[in-house]
Amino acid sequence: MCQKYDFLVIGSGIAGLTFALKAADAGSVAIVTKKEDTESNTNYAQGGIASVFDNDDSFEKHIQDTLTAGCGLSHGDAVETIVKEGPKRVEELFKLGVEFSTHLEKDKIVFDLGREGGHSTSRIVHAKDYTGQMVEKALISACYQNPNITFFQNHFALDLLTDESGESCIGAWVLNQAERKVYTFLAKITLLCSGGTGHVYLHTSNPAIATGDGLAMAYRVGAELANLEFMQFHPTTLHHPDAKSFLISEAVRGFGGYLRNSKGERFMEQYHPQAELAPRDIIARAIDHEMKKSGQPCVYLDVTHIDADRLKERFPRIYQNCLNYKLDMSVDWIPVVPAAHYICGGVLTDLNGRTSVNRLYATGEVAMTGVHGANRLASNSLLEAVVFSHQAAIDTKERLKQEKINIIDDYPAFDGEVDVDMEEILISHDRKEIQSIMWDYVGIVRSDLRLRRARERISLIYQDVIEFYREFPLTESLAELRNIALTAKLIVECAESRKESRGLHYNTDYPDRDDEHWKHDTLIIKKK
Repeated sequence: MCQKYDFLVIGSGIAGLTFALKAADAGSVAIVTKKEDTESNTNYAQGGIASVFDNDDSFEKHIQDTLTAGCGLSHGDAVETIVKEGPKRVEELFKLGVEFSTHLEKDKIVFDLGREGGHSTSRIVHAKDYTGQMVEKALISACYQNPNITFFQNHFALDLLTDESGESCIGAWVLNQAERKVYTFLAKITLLCSGGTGHVYLHTSNPAIATGDGLAMAYRVGAELANLEFMQFHPTTLHHPDAKSFLISEAVRGFGGYLRNSKGERFMEQYHPQAELAPRDIIARAIDHEMKKSGQPCVYLDVTHIDADRLKERFPRIYQNCLNYKLDMSVDWIPVVPAAHYICGGVLTDLNGRTSVNRLYATGEVAMTGVHGANRLASNSLLEAVVFSHQAAIDTKERLKQEKINIIDDYPAFDGEVDVDMEEILISHDRKEIQSIMWDYVGIVRSDLRLRRARERISLIYQDVIEFYREFPLTESLAELRNIALTAKLIVECAESRKESRGLHYNTDYPDRDDEHWKHDTLIIKKK
């Protein structure tokens, strides 16, 4: 049961779809996605894409803002690449049909540019607060119109496959969830763009698919990973008993929103000169501190001083969703809490998306390109994904011209049973325990004691999960648990090894930044 393609793309967000469109003129492309084709972090992205279009802006300013947010760990060459390539890639999306918000200026159509935390000027290209959804819609439509691209929805990539030497990736084992069968997908080039790790934590803004699958798969075949300790917690998700961490975009603060504590006091000016426009890590820690100080479960985002019609026009999705929970953001303060949002580390790549495993590429949130360093600048993530997927497509097409890469005739079939979800209580219990440990001990604020406890407890759970995976029939929930357990274990290892506080990693035992000893990436690779 082998499927053979020139390119295997694992994931259907902006990274995978961009690559697929650009690679399709050089061969056949299979896009494997474990849920529906539109279920991705891209689809949930409200803010926009950071890029230089304003006359008062410059590449130098965008580069500097990114480096400042990255707290000394961003790679200069990677930052320069996304910033300088950015406008061309955004224009491509616009021509493809992405309905970015625009207006007429001297008879010329120009982008409406928003401003978000950490940016020194307005440079956020957006489609109101539906940006990710609009980007996804246009890319999906273009991919479906391309005869060289085939979608495999509800197909779960279980493990990457390597050749006899173990040095080259040749495809993946993929579970067809409808048929309950595991198929072997073989390819000349495999692109990993499976998204993030939010569901390793108890509270997250991510969709249900974000379970660290890509990081875990890459680690298992020996790919080098880096900087997993830098998990970005979005400062403002809706706090409501019936809401599943609905994201209140950074752009709401950029639009003039105030953060208030339980006493109604604005507090961000005490923590940073940019107040509500401070970088996300600072705002998340400030909110965490205010909540612990007051004992209250949330703080509040106040936009009641902004004209209601302007709010409805700029944030229609957020406005309507708040109304669904009987909150009118034009008159009510919005209760908000931080939630796990974006991992800045990932599978280590070069500027063309190449990983340390031959013929395996990675782009999007699963990749560590070096752009984000210790803290991602708002709205740089979609930009990074589209730019490096463009780079990877160029590089892979050139490789296929220059190198003779053959797909092997056959590969051993998956050796194991497949069943419907069973023993769900055991799986869900382990999953929730890992998520709770990560939230309590490896969250916004950490300490050596918390990290040690997390390592000890997660290591025990991980061993149980691995034994369970070997002994019982395969199910989707068991496969996800295996990946969550491994990803959590790797995050803790990286966090324990960094003996300082920098960006998104704050350890109370080492509260200061230490450039002399720790101004470098945290590298991790499977021991052979």
